[in-house]
Amino acid sequence: MLNALFSQAPSFLLAAVSFIGLLTVIVFIHEMGHFLVGRWCGVRIDVFSIGFGREIYGWNDKHGTRWRLAWLPLGGYVKFAGDSNAASMPDQAAAKDPTTFHGHPLWHRALIVVAGPMANFLLSIVLFAGIYSIVGVRFIDPVISGIVKNSAAEKAGVLSGDRILSIDGAKVVSFSDIPRLISDKQGMEIPVKIERDGKELTFNVTPTEREVNDGMGGKVKIALFGVQRAIGKNVVYERKNIIEAVGMGISETWSIITRSLSYIKGMFVGSVSTDQLAGPIGIAKLTGNVAAVSFTSLVQLGALLSISIGLINLFPIPMLDGGHLLYYLVEAVRGKALSQKTQEYGFMVGFAVVVSLMIFATKNDLFRLFNW
Repeated sequence: MLNALFSQAPSFLLAAVSFIGLLTVIVFIHEMGHFLVGRWCGVRIDVFSIGFGREIYGWNDKHGTRWRLAWLPLGGYVKFAGDSNAASMPDQAAAKDPTTFHGHPLWHRALIVVAGPMANFLLSIVLFAGIYSIVGVRFIDPVISGIVKNSAAEKAGVLSGDRILSIDGAKVVSFSDIPRLISDKQGMEIPVKIERDGKELTFNVTPTEREVNDGMGGKVKIALFGVQRAIGKNVVYERKNIIEAVGMGISETWSIITRSLSYIKGMFVGSVSTDQLAGPIGIAKLTGNVAAVSFTSLVQLGALLSISIGLINLFPIPMLDGGHLLYYLVEAVRGKALSQKTQEYGFMVGFAVVVSLMIFATKNDLFRLFNW
């Protein structure tokens, strides 16, 4: 038992350092979005904290903001003047002071809140654009070299030698586009356009489903098309100029957002399993695995995690940014804010929801880790 534990020490250390490093950068950018827009709006800012708990190191800037690094590096927060806590609950006199967050106009508050998730999306665009302009875009000619027996492709009539042009209306540029475009379409009939002997043909293909290793010690269900490519052939890296790279970064970020929302919808309607949800343990393990592959892969994962954090924060759950926006929507409709007691009850419910989701995701992590 101890030998096995010590043998895993290097990989555990890599996972921990990589995960904490990525999370720190992503949280810093998220909170910086709140901070910059808040300062632009003229709100006094008391604290900018990376991490929670006791302060390890800190200083005050010329505006009176306390910048601090805390001992638990699993998040962070910006505390505006008038906040009674890190969740931005108002104190009793906050709305009467025009220099506090809660004393500012509704549109200011909404802009400050939404700036955090938007900063996350902007970070992902920058990271993707950096990869596309420095490393280049990996292209694999989408020509089929083989068909898996009894696969969805074979049943639909797709043949070896066909070039895939589009899947469900989305253009296919590289072979790597195929799994991405069918990732949430298992069991769904979708049109696939191919080129064969100079002619364009369209087939209706229904991707099948299979369980594979998820890189975190567990299984994940994926959609399968059933086509193969020639290994090591027709692979090129093409560097993009900055304008093209940014455009592709925006496109990739939007694609991930829409696929994530599709997955969330699938969980609610029961078409996809909630077993695929990962918590901090699973994400940390995945981060370590990716870091061991290459720095570029780690940057790509950072972009993906940044999108996830930005998107989750927009959920209309009190305590998250989306919960604040929900309160502001109610305030705009009613013409006045909800009572402090009502907001407190909402934040308690939101806290319970977030903790429940965290426990559920961590349960999935532990089941995968120990093969339960």
